[in-house]
Amino acid sequence: MSPRLRLMSLAAALLLAACAGPAAYAPREGLGAPGYSDEQITANRYRVTFTGNSATPRETVEKYLLLHAAEVAERAGYRYFIFDTRDTKAHTIYHSDVEPWPPFGWYWRPWMYEGPLGPQIETTSSTRYDAYAEIVLLTDEQAKSEPRAIDAQDVIAHLGPEAHKPPRG
Repeated sequence: MSPRLRLMSLAAALLLAACAGPAAYAPREGLGAPGYSDEQITANRYRVTFTGNSATPRETVEKYLLLHAAEVAERAGYRYFIFDTRDTKAHTIYHSDVEPWPPFGWYWRPWMYEGPLGPQIETTSSTRYDAYAEIVLLTDEQAKSEPRAIDAQDVIAHLGPEAHKPPRG
């Protein structure tokens, strides 16, 4: 790949990445797609997840997980919940492009070749984060004796307005 073509490819990739933007706070629409999901495990226990894309920072993924947990609790008729288990995993993908040696056209136009000798390897990476948790919903009475209890209404009031939600159409 010529230096000019390599530069144009890099510019196009950066432009596409800039347009992509962070994952929206919205339901996940397929395996591996960005967004949130939840599953009821027992009467008062849920598994909640939020998957970001490569443009979504880890902190945002974890905030969206907390926000969705609060919405699940409120939707189920509870004001309080606790995290029983919680984790965030990073998924990094590496991509390498190799320009073979000799470069295309080297034999018949050696005076046009500019660059170092030998194959050229260019490696890029992107990371996306998946956060998941099991939450236990608490009654008001249970929350009084549980120091880890989280008030769902407070979470929604503080994190809800800053969540990047897709436009309604």
